[in-house]
Amino acid sequence: MSLRSDLAIIAEHVAPGARVLDIGCGDGELMAELRDVRGADVRGLEIDPANVSASVARGLSVVQGDADADLAFYPDKSFDHAILSQTLQTARAPDAVLTELLRIGKSAFVSFPNFAYWRVRWGLLWGGRMPVTPALPVSWYATQNIHQLTIDDFRAFVAERGITVEGAWFLAGERRIGATAANLRAEHAVFLVRA
Repeated sequence: MSLRSDLAIIAEHVAPGARVLDIGCGDGELMAELRDVRGADVRGLEIDPANVSASVARGLSVVQGDADADLAFYPDKSFDHAILSQTLQTARAPDAVLTELLRIGKSAFVSFPNFAYWRVRWGLLWGGRMPVTPALPVSWYATQNIHQLTIDDFRAFVAERGITVEGAWFLAGERRIGATAANLRAEHAVFLVRA
């Protein structure tokens, strides 16, 4: 199975046998990889009923729910990792969702598209319109992204709250790049954080 690049990074860093909650798990692609390759005990929360059905069809334990409302029902530190991949920017209250992630998991993986990526900046500067890119693939009126953020925004957010960054990975397309000028050069970011 060939995972999307940010999911592959997460999968590489989940210890074998770990207990994992994937919030916004989509069709369960990452969960299946973690179960089948890493022997992880995986659970999922997904808002889209079609994705819930696809995940369950893979034999995965996924419930339909909303990260903004339903994370409060999970016990403290009940998972080794909570995962929020390409979902933070769609949350109504991303700060509250991240707080819940760090309460539920001993650590959390968070990945998101970087709104400060140079092509996004270029599109705004020269086109004067909200960009449509591979990372932001739909027009402004159809996007689920309601809280666009940048790598530097996320770094400031975790620093202000005393959240520890255990790892950070950056992607330009499907290719990993270094941390130098990542806020400008990276299209996506993946962070591993803990409270």
